[in-house]
Amino acid sequence: MVNGLPERLQQLRQKYGLSQNAVADRLGISTSIISGYEVGTRTPSVEMLYKLSGLYHCSTDFLLGKSAPTNTLDVSGLTEEQVRLLERLIENMK
Repeated sequence: MVNGLPERLQQLRQKYGLSQNAVADRLGISTSIISGYEVGTRTPSVEMLYKLSGLYHCSTDFLLGKSAPTNTLDVSGLTEEQVRLLERLIENMK
């Protein structure tokens, strides 16, 4: 098991307000597998790490403890113009 992975997975799931069942449904696996990841009795495959990073909007490096979390925004569903306006707003706030 990767050191700290179970804790990061549990923290991310809770951050997004998801139950283990909801995560399992979104990933197409059983709840017991998610539970195993979070208690450290199972290790996700590379493919599953990729899916988890997409679900939690983080890098696989973060999940594996190789980098700090990055701030990301989910802009799916926004138009190109809305994304540009959001980028300008963020830049002005710095």
